[in-house]
Amino acid sequence: MEKSTISLLSTEDIAAIKSLGEALDKAAKASDWVALAALLTEDVVFYPPNAPAVKGRTTIQEWIESLGLKMLEHSFVFTEIDGQGDIAYGIATCKETFILGDVATPLKDEETVMGILRRQPDNSWKIDRWCWNSDSE
Repeated sequence: MEKSTISLLSTEDIAAIKSLGEALDKAAKASDWVALAALLTEDVVFYPPNAPAVKGRTTIQEWIESLGLKMLEHSFVFTEIDGQGDIAYGIATCKETFILGDVATPLKDEETVMGILRRQPDNSWKIDRWCWNSDSE
């Protein structure tokens, strides 16, 4: 099946979703998990690699905080955005350097991310489903 070359999202929707990606990048760079959680729907589900799903905005924020995650570098870029009406999907690349918990040695990762985004009543977009895998060896 060939992918359509014409998106059913407006240019404003695509710009808003790209802005969401920029806000996610900014929050992650600052290790501001409250700001990151604000970009999620209430019933969001994260599907982390090699781990069970994490459900709900508050639970996800607490989960990230429990990791003791401190972001040193973070680069998030949507490479594909499409959708229709109030639902969209995005595929992105993410490069990050971070510290987990008490481990002093920074870890680096490159990831491919796929997410489902939902338009909110105020016309903003939020992350509703999010999964990622490591591209690092």
